[in-house]
Amino acid sequence: MDRMFRVMAFWTGIFAVMFYTGDMMEASLLSLVQTAFFLTVGYLKLSERMYMYIFFSYLTVFMIGFTYYCSFILVPGFGGH
Repeated sequence: MDRMFRVMAFWTGIFAVMFYTGDMMEASLLSLVQTAFFLTVGYLKLSERMYMYIFFSYLTVFMIGFTYYCSFILVPGFGGH
């Protein structure tokens, strides 16, 4: 399970680079923070159960943040034109 956190760190790092090259600094910083979190947790050598608890907590926080963003911040139908 620790390897999967390192794989998630790799992919969030790729997203951070792509967001940065696309001049999306906020998303890039958010992905960079997630990369650091996943790398840190990936090298802690915790038990499988603890990794599952951490991943479940991460998903819960993500869904709460995503729901808040979609409900209160996102402007529907705004295409940026």
